[in-house]
Amino acid sequence: MALQGNVQIAPDGSLGFDADSVVTLAVAQQFAAQGYTFCLRYLSLSHGQQHGDLSTSEASNILAAGLALMPVQHVARSPWFPTAALGQTNGANAASNAAAIGFPVGVNVWCDLEGVAAGTDPADVIGYCNAWFSAVSNAGYVPGLYVGANAILDGQQLYDLPVEHYWKSESIVPALPVRGYQMVQKMVHGTVNGIGIDSNTINTDSKGGRPIWLIQTP
Repeated sequence: MALQGNVQIAPDGSLGFDADSVVTLAVAQQFAAQGYTFCLRYLSLSHGQQHGDLSTSEASNILAAGLALMPVQHVARSPWFPTAALGQTNGANAASNAAAIGFPVGVNVWCDLEGVAAGTDPADVIGYCNAWFSAVSNAGYVPGLYVGANAILDGQQLYDLPVEHYWKSESIVPALPVRGYQMVQKMVHGTVNGIGIDSNTINTDSKGGRPIWLIQTP
């Protein structure tokens, strides 16, 4: 069943959060009342959503509470070893899981790049990312890249990837030349409304780009 909502470019300055816990309708309503405007929740690495990851019912509740929504795929436990073949598999699973939840095409689906094994050849990371992006794009979604700690690639290598949407983690990561980051994450200590979160703010990048989310409009 398709999720109800519209695919929109996120407004500059929007405040949101990402969470690795199920967000109930009541909790989503609390966040909305506190000025949060969007949420990111997780897709499984495997084919088919796993327990605790985003479901259609949870997504519908988040949207019904007035929050916009974007999916991000889990990353393998650190340290992990990227390959183009793995990128193809994980990207295909991300797209398939997003579709099964009901996301329409055109929404950003985010790749989490962090925790790569030390000494990994940057070419292997690039191959992974390119294959992941291709699999997601071929399904009609718009790939985005979350840049976390130990992503291996430097700023220029990141910018040269075939992607336009970048999300800066709370970790120390390379500056992104020319474009910059469209979304910036900050650590939140403790819990908010009973769950652990990180906060995120939308920034228009130097090329005028912003993330693309799903939202229900009045």
